[in-house]
Amino acid sequence: MIRTLFIQILFITLFTGGIYAQSKEPAVQEKAPIIGLSATYETGQNSVPNTYIIAVRKAGGIPVVLPVTDDPEIILRMVEAIDGLILTGGEDLDPLRWYGEEPLPAMGAIVPIRDFFDIHLARTAVEQGIPVLGICRGEQTLNVAFGGTLYQDIPSQVRSDTPVKHNQRAPREYGSHTITVTEGTVLHNLLKDVLEKDNTFRVNSYHHQAVKDLAPGFIISAYAKDGVPEAIEMMGNPHVLGVQFHPEGPVSQGDHALLPLFRHVVEAAR
Repeated sequence: MIRTLFIQILFITLFTGGIYAQSKEPAVQEKAPIIGLSATYETGQNSVPNTYIIAVRKAGGIPVVLPVTDDPEIILRMVEAIDGLILTGGEDLDPLRWYGEEPLPAMGAIVPIRDFFDIHLARTAVEQGIPVLGICRGEQTLNVAFGGTLYQDIPSQVRSDTPVKHNQRAPREYGSHTITVTEGTVLHNLLKDVLEKDNTFRVNSYHHQAVKDLAPGFIISAYAKDGVPEAIEMMGNPHVLGVQFHPEGPVSQGDHALLPLFRHVVEAAR
């Protein structure tokens, strides 16, 4: 019954994706990999911004929305049914439950069932060997899922001689601050054709939390000017990567500089 329900959800997603993400993306190739997108969960509704769907289609994948659940068996079945995973952005993660810190006054909204879903989805996907891209909250989820912690609120916790505004008031496709990408990393290899000579790149920014203590087995592959980590990747597994910015924003609007991030997941999933 679980498998039947998930197949129904898959076909509904494919159908609606075809309606809302049409003409500007290339035709999906036969046997294109299925890329799961972790859903947000607001007022009991599962959804994913269309920007993610468009970005996956442009990269040659078939996007499928994965509805939130706290049933580990269903999560396992979902992972078995997809070829790659993108952990999407959203709310704050509960610090007390997932990394043992009391919540600070500046903590934002949390959704406990989504925390459980995303954490277990990330762990299960890595255990099953499928490629994972974490975006914004998704990057933070990867870090916490494997033993790391977060800055609960950058403005009140990070002190720097070069402060950066991480929650921009600008269009979603607009890059408002720079990151510096570390040479020799997977991220550097993916973006080498668009990086400046000093390995910098402009990104958009919509967050107030970030990686603090790095999870064992990961490295930081990009920083903002204030020292806040902007990307992480798993050592020994080039197909598990997280970025703090939102590449789907510019990609969905026709700026393909960050499209290699999505192609990396899709190609690894083939």
